[in-house]
Amino acid sequence: RRRVARGRPTAAMPGAPDEAMMARLRNVLLTGRAGGAATDAVPGGLALLFDCDGVLADTERDGHRVSFNKVFEERGLGYSWDVDEYGRLCEVGGGKERMTFYMNKNKCWPEDCTNPTTEALVKGLPVDETRLALVKSCHARKTELFQELIGSGVVPLRPGILPLVDEAIAAGAPHAVCSTSNEAAVRTLVQTLMGEERYASFEFFCGDCVPAKKPAPDVYNLAASTMKLPKDKCVVIEGTGENAGPA
Repeated sequence: RRRVARGRPTAAMPGAPDEAMMARLRNVLLTGRAGGAATDAVPGGLALLFDCDGVLADTERDGHRVSFNKVFEERGLGYSWDVDEYGRLCEVGGGKERMTFYMNKNKCWPEDCTNPTTEALVKGLPVDETRLALVKSCHARKTELFQELIGSGVVPLRPGILPLVDEAIAAGAPHAVCSTSNEAAVRTLVQTLMGEERYASFEFFCGDCVPAKKPAPDVYNLAASTMKLPKDKCVVIEGTGENAGPA
């Protein structure tokens, strides 16, 4: 797969392609050429596999982080994540896994979770039932708040995203969103910010659709397999260098 790693970082948050990079991507999409080397022609050129957070919109800093903090306040957990802290936490794939990592590292589990049956983790999540229930319920509430935030339109799309999506549609090029975020939240973002026609053109591979989350490449492998795409015809547009490398 061809990959596009992070562009310009924004306030220590995961970056996204800048305007010059978007122009190169449009050229790759329409010509089937990457890095100056010709590729075999495929219908519509190459396929685009987008990450969501930090690529389609600044959802990490202005959406997910804000929603997490509202949940922490509602639950009286006594902490919040500022922009720099959340930027570091984004190296952990998955919201439930992110909360687990933070509370383990800072030993800030709420009182009813301070004596777990085990400290063990499986795929980044607690084995202890009380801790697991906490992170699952917090994440479910965070998703509700995030969808409300996106529905209000306060988090705009990144510059250049709509023209790129429109050119993909016009070229008949397959495109999908591949994200560790909850699928309902990702669909709400695309539908609200891009409109029904563009929304209908996407395929979605999100949340827990694969056992190993990013930075493992599994979600991109699933997309390529499901969409019957040759991997060397896929352009992966990622929000972080950590995720772009394995992809």
